[in-house]
Amino acid sequence: MIIKKLTKKYDEKVVVDNVDFEIPRGKVISLIGPNGAGKSTVMGMISRLIERDSGSIHFEEKDITKWKSKDLAKRLAILTQTNAIQMKLTVRELVTFGRFPYSGSHVTKEDEQIIDRAIEYMELKEFENRFIDELSGGQRQRAYIAMVIAQDTEYVLLDEPTNNLDIYHATNLMKMVRKLCDELGKTVILVLHEINYAAFYSDYICAFKDGKIAKFGTVEEVMTKEVLSEIYRVDFEILEIEGKPLSIYY
Repeated sequence: MIIKKLTKKYDEKVVVDNVDFEIPRGKVISLIGPNGAGKSTVMGMISRLIERDSGSIHFEEKDITKWKSKDLAKRLAILTQTNAIQMKLTVRELVTFGRFPYSGSHVTKEDEQIIDRAIEYMELKEFENRFIDELSGGQRQRAYIAMVIAQDTEYVLLDEPTNNLDIYHATNLMKMVRKLCDELGKTVILVLHEINYAAFYSDYICAFKDGKIAKFGTVEEVMTKEVLSEIYRVDFEILEIEGKPLSIYY
């Protein structure tokens, strides 16, 4: 996926300003930066949930706006920050929605097998007949990711998936994200506020500031005292734990 000169304005305010970068396939890429830096807006434009003002997004050598929605949904899945579903659904019913681009409301035997695998992969078998609103925040987030897995796309977009989760559930979720890439071959793009999760679980980091890309590169290239201090306007120190650069700030 190649993004070139991507721009978005709201009224006269430029929230994404001439953004260029390329998303490597089969990797975990995290978008980081302060509030209002433009990262979620970029994610929204990549997924076609937000209309771009100018620039281009080429997906599999074709402008992403040229894709039919059903065809794109077989290649790219997104989990947004707001996932509240008003219907009374069980975990299994929710995960079944992931098969809609393929079979509509007529679920096949093959669909059922894919749904079973997604539920088992996210360790939700014992909860599959429980209603979503009866689950903890961590269990509910895993159920939504199981739905994305059932959609069986190469590209998975997750906008702040750790939001409102405690450390235990957020860490487990990030481990699952890493497994999506390493075991299932997915390209995973995340918006994250917690930069140490980005550092520990990503292959590449795209850091935003004031609607522009401040730095794009490997974890080691972005997670430096100089880069982070410039982006977040606070003082950072970088430690290395298990070969990964992790930050503390003050």
